[in-house]
Amino acid sequence: MRSATTTLLIALLMLAPLAAQAQRRGRGTAQKQMTSSTSDAAHAAAIASVLEPSQSPLVSFRLLFMTGSANDPAGKEGVAALTAAMLSEGGSRALAYEEITEAFYPMAAGFGSQVDKEMTVFAGTTHVDNLEKYYGIIRDMLLDPGFREDDFKRLKEDAATYLKTTLRQGNDEELGKEYLYDIVYAGHPYGHNSTGTVSSLEKLTLDDVRDFYRANYTQANLVVGLAGGYPTDFAERLKSDFAKLPAGSGAPKKYAQPKTAPGMRVEIIKRETRATAISMGFPIPVNRSHRDWPALALVASYLGQHRSSVSHLYQRLREARGLNYGDYAYVEYFPRGMFQFTPSPNLGRSSQIFQIWIRPVEPQNSHFALRAALYEYDKLLREGIPPKDFEAIRDFLVKYANVLTATQGARLGYALDSRYYGTPEYTAFMRASLSKLTVADVNRAIKQYLAPGQLRVVVITKDAEGLRDRIVKGTPSPITYNSPKPADILAEDKVIENYKIPVRPDQVVIVPVDKVFQ
Repeated sequence: MRSATTTLLIALLMLAPLAAQAQRRGRGTAQKQMTSSTSDAAHAAAIASVLEPSQSPLVSFRLLFMTGSANDPAGKEGVAALTAAMLSEGGSRALAYEEITEAFYPMAAGFGSQVDKEMTVFAGTTHVDNLEKYYGIIRDMLLDPGFREDDFKRLKEDAATYLKTTLRQGNDEELGKEYLYDIVYAGHPYGHNSTGTVSSLEKLTLDDVRDFYRANYTQANLVVGLAGGYPTDFAERLKSDFAKLPAGSGAPKKYAQPKTAPGMRVEIIKRETRATAISMGFPIPVNRSHRDWPALALVASYLGQHRSSVSHLYQRLREARGLNYGDYAYVEYFPRGMFQFTPSPNLGRSSQIFQIWIRPVEPQNSHFALRAALYEYDKLLREGIPPKDFEAIRDFLVKYANVLTATQGARLGYALDSRYYGTPEYTAFMRASLSKLTVADVNRAIKQYLAPGQLRVVVITKDAEGLRDRIVKGTPSPITYNSPKPADILAEDKVIENYKIPVRPDQVVIVPVDKVFQ
């Protein structure tokens, strides 16, 4: 019989090769883990970021994906917006959306999305004490979405209701603006509402959303935006987590200017409404990256700074004549204007439009109001901006840049936009650009870019046939007042009431409201 010592020695000799093999396997596994960790770190380093650390007790997230409705496949318009809604207003695989809202409530936090043509941004803010819990929830929402059928049906119905009810029937201001973009960009990737169309939404499936998510939510498309008092290692940890997304490839696509047929065109949306809304504009080859953008921003502010009572159109149409409530002009896309005083960041676009908005006007004054706006616009093209107004508006815009970036979240949003456009920090950019700007620069830009022959006009009114008839025939449109007006205003009214709108009959069309966004 073998002794216990001999038996133990034999067992050890037999186990030695197995131990060596296990050790080799362990080294291989460790090496694979190290390689995987190194690979994740490399991917994390490749994810772009805009970081704004501070001593604030709040941490703001803006996770920006360079994709949007311009990436909607043909026939699937609205899938980009629906995908973002499924991520921000649907559940993760771990938590249903109701559980997520319950978890956010004691943190006084939320998480939302905004989808435009080229950008989709997810934004939220939390107190640093709740950072780990909050981040864990939003990370899973974006990286491990639940994609539940009930969420999909709910959000698809919400999107269709927005187009059919909110826009078509309940909001003349946004209806006019959004339809103007549709006709300005007809045939262009921007040429449909970012929410989609009613007919395309009806056909979308949950698989369409999954496909769009896989194709577009990539590391190459992601820019991580963080601001506030987050821990020093947090940004790298976040980027490491999001390295789980597909790598993606290539730079985000830039879009060319739309091709615009010469000549003015007027589209009148027939809708039962007590007032008339007017939007007009055309595409311009100038965005915030262009050297002439500050000049055109100054022109828009002169004509009609949003919610300003001192701008030119407001003074001539509302203050002098009492025609309506607001008269504003824009050189960048500005949605939801009736709900906010300042524009939202992260609506960056390769192509922008110059736009004038007149609303609401009493129906009997709609023809005169349209003529008055065109008359003032023509006057701007002929005479330019008066030097005294130029100085005042330039000073205003320098200060206004500070208003736009007053909050931590807004500063982060504008920092992401500066990265997109390749410009310096926004307030410094405006200060430097405006300090070099001259009235000659502005008036040159007016003549170069604001060509009246390209104007597209959208009018919303119940008397569509009557208005079209008066526009086509050039019928005089005298205006009456309830109180006396100065002689110079009455004399100018005589000119405006006969002002020629340069359109042929085939360039003035009536659009039934139920066909809009269909």
